Amino acid sequence: MQAINCNNGLRAAEVAKIVGIPRPTAYRLLETLEGLGFVIRGPSEDTWRPTLQTKSLSSGFRDEDWVAQVAVPQMMRLGRRILWPLDLVTFRDYRMAIRESTHNISPFSVDHGMVGRELPVLETAGGRAHLAFVPETEREQILAGLREKLGTDAVDFHEDGPLDYILAKTRELGVGFRIKGFNARTMSISAPILSGGRPLACLTMIWIGTALKVEDALRLHKEALVGAANSISAELARLAAEHSAE
Repeated sequence: MQAINCNNGLRAAEVAKIVGIPRPTAYRLLETLEGLGFVIRGPSEDTWRPTLQTKSLSSGFRDEDWVAQVAVPQMMRLGRRILWPLDLVTFRDYRMAIRESTHNISPFSVDHGMVGRELPVLETAGGRAHLAFVPETEREQILAGLREKLGTDAVDFHEDGPLDYILAKTRELGVGFRIKGFNARTMSISAPILSGGRPLACLTMIWIGTALKVEDALRLHKEALVGAANSISAELARLAAEHSAE
């Protein structure tokens, strides 16, 4: 598909040469793509071109999908260094969705199979980081929706303190935090991954609450966590610049 999209019509032999596969395989794949409506063969020549149907392949692709791809190498390196598990979370429909995780390589993980789970915004470090660093208008829209779903008291008051205090402290620290509530066994801190001045995702470190005080976790690991998030942000900016230059 990429080879055809980058050229103004290709024969099967040309596709095979560019992609590096046998011509019969290329021809069979082209016929399959034609049957699915993604390519069309010219009526008077044996060349293949993309159809408008190919646009549907990108219709569900979002910025946070790029984040997940770019973040994984950074997450793996950091996870092996600090040993505590990491989650990559994104805001979706008033929940924080876990997109990637290093729980499977962490010797200290108490939770497994985390990818795909959805967590509450207000009771998680990642959700608090997202709220703290989105533009004010967007934050107020999110909070209005959460108040409608959960009620005012459930939004404004938490075991870690009033929401206004939590968000102000998050901005002061540069990371979201969770000390009490939600999961009594663990605590967490979370650094935003920014693009265009707003968080696309948040990188969260989770640890067993009895093993580290939150002050110690911040002292030992905040710099590395924020550094990894910033590196992901920088890589996203580089890819966006390359894409816009094409």
